[in-house]
Amino acid sequence: MASNVTYHKIDELPRVIPIFPLRAALLLPRGEMPLNVFEPRYLAMIDDAIRGDRIIGMIQPEPDSAEEDQRPDIVRVGCAGRLTAFGETGDGRYLVTLTGVTRFRVAEELTVSTPYRQVKPSYDEFALDLAPGEGQEAVDRDALLKTLKDYLEANSLEADWDGIRRAPNEALVNALAMMSPFGPREKQALLEAPDLRSRAEILVAVTEMDLARARGDASSSLQ
Repeated sequence: MASNVTYHKIDELPRVIPIFPLRAALLLPRGEMPLNVFEPRYLAMIDDAIRGDRIIGMIQPEPDSAEEDQRPDIVRVGCAGRLTAFGETGDGRYLVTLTGVTRFRVAEELTVSTPYRQVKPSYDEFALDLAPGEGQEAVDRDALLKTLKDYLEANSLEADWDGIRRAPNEALVNALAMMSPFGPREKQALLEAPDLRSRAEILVAVTEMDLARARGDASSSLQ
């Protein structure tokens, strides 16, 4: 989903942002995340974002926090996304799309009167996130595609290989990372990877471990 706004410098980004804690959710720069929003506090957050700069921070609760905790501790690194699509369902829900802009580190969580949480983000260490395609030439594309092929075959899944082959490395790595079925810790490792090459290597390694475990389970069941 294309954005009408392009951010060239971190100084152009808001100094305070609302956050949406969501377990095992991964948003990456220029990636697209569809959300089905129904909780009143997050409906209010979307309303305020539309009236403001349209930036929302996606972030995970701490992995050890309880699922039912209404105000869990959060990890320190998330990704700021711009609200690029919005629709009402007629039954009180919003269907929205966030397009990733840049990662951020939580500098401070604020005491606020809004029903949703807000933080002061620090974008400094992630300034290169604003540069499309940064570092994509260093990605081992062959290794990534081989691992993807192995994963699809092991799970009897199909893919649009023409689209995959046409996709630039950044779009391919980030889309596969966001769609991956892994847990909160793996998703956080993918988010915090220092560069695109590292993210691709983590994705390959985690996928290969998952495939190895599956093969081991299959072998055990045959003995």
